[in-house]
Amino acid sequence: MHLSPKPTNNADTFSDEENGNQLFPVFIKLNKLRTLLIGAGNIGLEKLTAIVNNSKHAKITIVAEIISPEVYALVANHPLINIKQKSFDVSDLNDIDIVFAATNNVILNEEIRAVTHERGLLINVADKPDLCDFYLGSIVQKGDLKIAISTNGKSPTIAKRLKQILNEGIPAELDETLQNMSALRQTLNGDFSSKVKKLNKVTQSLINPKKSFAEQNIKWLIWIAAVLLIGAIGFSLWNTEPAFQTFLINIDPLFYWFLGAGFAFALIDGAIGMSYGVTTASFSLAMGLPPASASMAIHISEVLSNGIAGWMHYRMGNVNWKLFKILILPAIIGAVLGAYILSSLEHYSSYVKPVVAVYTLFLGGVILMKAFNIKRKKASDKIKKIGLLGFFGGFIDAAFGGGWGSIVLSSLIAGGRHPLFSLGTVKISRFFIATLSSLTFFTMLGGKHWEAVVGLIIGSALAAPIAARVSNKISAKSIMVAVGIIVIAVSLRSVIVFILKLI
Repeated sequence: MHLSPKPTNNADTFSDEENGNQLFPVFIKLNKLRTLLIGAGNIGLEKLTAIVNNSKHAKITIVAEIISPEVYALVANHPLINIKQKSFDVSDLNDIDIVFAATNNVILNEEIRAVTHERGLLINVADKPDLCDFYLGSIVQKGDLKIAISTNGKSPTIAKRLKQILNEGIPAELDETLQNMSALRQTLNGDFSSKVKKLNKVTQSLINPKKSFAEQNIKWLIWIAAVLLIGAIGFSLWNTEPAFQTFLINIDPLFYWFLGAGFAFALIDGAIGMSYGVTTASFSLAMGLPPASASMAIHISEVLSNGIAGWMHYRMGNVNWKLFKILILPAIIGAVLGAYILSSLEHYSSYVKPVVAVYTLFLGGVILMKAFNIKRKKASDKIKKIGLLGFFGGFIDAAFGGGWGSIVLSSLIAGGRHPLFSLGTVKISRFFIATLSSLTFFTMLGGKHWEAVVGLIIGSALAAPIAARVSNKISAKSIMVAVGIIVIAVSLRSVIVFILKLI
């Protein structure tokens, strides 16, 4: 807020441009003041919305000859707002502390400013920075944390753009940290200096947090688990499966199809955090693989690709370890159970295949809808039953060949979790889920369709480091639309083929 300058002579007069930004940032308790808003058209609605969004209990009087229906609709939910449908006169300034002029009449706005200053009141005049005593900045809010942005009236567009960047960059979980710090502050004893020292000691962990064993050694845990799993499977197959030896010596052309598919689908998955399972499952069924073998191929290939992607996200600081600890154990249990059930039904693959196709058809529709309607709830509404979500996501992912990202990641983001941290956590969790479900599939099924397995492993591993780096540089909406259409088309084809066979 700034007061209008009242120069005594020209020598003492300096413009804002000569002195830089002269605004003094303050936060006003509008719920303690009496506010007058003059004008109730589109401009008035914009001002009114800004006020009530930041101060729901503000006491506001609206004066205007014409009241828009949108203003009436907004006022209906705020009983402290009073409407006077009339022309403005000086008596409207009685018992008022602060004024907003939002009419589209330039002369009237200037007259309102003049009489307001005679009363010693502060005024904001819409779209007229030179007439304003204070500006309304772009606001970023995460619970009790509120950040105001001002460009000194030079460019509201830049202020709005910065607001978008900060809204995405500041996690909603920061409000939880703020509440914890407030509770801690209430427990501290001693003088102000001692309290500051104690709070500084606590907040030091935000800058240099103490890492758990898993955080310190996640790189080696990922690589050891991936190498041991793939090495053990490869060694076992080489000694017990002549077909696998034949595959390595005489590569089936199908290998190259799955190599390309693994690369493309892993690249898409890294960009939007979902759809590798559902796209690969749809492709595998279309290529003739039974559902259990398709899911085995998908999950074995995900061991290395998700290990690499998870490591990349860890290096970039995109993992929420608290969320990871809650999510991982139920997810592993669900994945192992889903893999066991699907493997047990391998002999009935001709009947299971259309069921999986219907499921992937449904997920294709879900992906397509999310592409056009991505909404995030407020932090207060964020999802609570994360363990149950992890179990359900792990089970569906293993039993139907995919869905972990579509179910878990989309639910976390829709529930108010930060997209980038959710993506990193889901990717690193997927590594451990893929490892355990792969072992279950291999134990139950043995070596089958290795042209698909090896192709997906190599293709997805090649794409993983690229995908992690471009995850926030590609239009997620465009990719999701394309993926949704492709999955629906391929799944629909499988369903139609099954129906035609029945006929």
